[in-house]
Amino acid sequence: MQDNLSKLTTEQINQGSINIDQMSSLEIIKLMNAEDQLVAEAVNQELHRIAAVIDAIYHSFKNDGRLFYIGAGTSGRLGILDASECPPTFCTPPEMVQGIIAGGEKAIKTAIEGAEDSRDEGANDLKARGLSSSDIVVGLAASGRTPYVIGALEYARRVGAVTVALSCNKNAEMSQYADHKIEVEVGPEVLTGSTRLKAATAQKMVLNMLTTASMIKMGKVYNNLMVDLHASNKKLMERACRMVMNITGVSLEEAETALHLTNLKVKPAILMILGSVTLNEANQLLQDTDGFLREAIIKAKESRLGM
Repeated sequence: MQDNLSKLTTEQINQGSINIDQMSSLEIIKLMNAEDQLVAEAVNQELHRIAAVIDAIYHSFKNDGRLFYIGAGTSGRLGILDASECPPTFCTPPEMVQGIIAGGEKAIKTAIEGAEDSRDEGANDLKARGLSSSDIVVGLAASGRTPYVIGALEYARRVGAVTVALSCNKNAEMSQYADHKIEVEVGPEVLTGSTRLKAATAQKMVLNMLTTASMIKMGKVYNNLMVDLHASNKKLMERACRMVMNITGVSLEEAETALHLTNLKVKPAILMILGSVTLNEANQLLQDTDGFLREAIIKAKESRLGM
């Protein structure tokens, strides 16, 4: 097992940081910053594969499927982070994107390293979520060989769900268990084997792409504005008002009035103003256009002009 581990690029010794324990604070972080700049280029090499996964996620969402991230340690925590930010950002139901970590909720804050060694537990955690063939599962492991994740991918394939392996090593073991593979090879870490560094940064960048692009394709963005956000606090309420003002050109008072009528929902507020329609009409137009605000605005204006 040790021999296999030593062959992974994420476990090899970074010759550039061999004397890091003798460096000053500034020297250490300059080296770390230089290494981090390699991550974006490594992600760039996988963009075509990432795009294919985004299309698969979109297809799953359109068929009432769910996206599951599953991993151990840092990888698992990153999946949970990305999943937990979807409801406030895109007003998605919490079950639409879910993060699962080996060892359960306790492992989010406390390292439970042994939890990653069981294939059965990976499968069981997906079973507990009622995984179906409509869903898509993204297995996360920097090493690409975590038993917990491999077990999850094996089970997902048996169920008929689309499977994705996201790792930071080429020819990763778990890639053979997935329909899609994303292998972002970031090279040896500044601290040997500490994949919470470059490997984690790479995974975070990819996860950002997966959900952001998928949600854009689902009509949750207008221009580059998050028009489906859930205005659950003062900051988000102010952001919602700014979006309504930016898109429609109305005053703050008018934006607040429209948002009050729509229960703080940005899309129908904008549509009511630009389309000169009632709330019920706005909601119907959004339903007819699958939530795409741009299309709903066009339809509202055409209806008003009798086209």
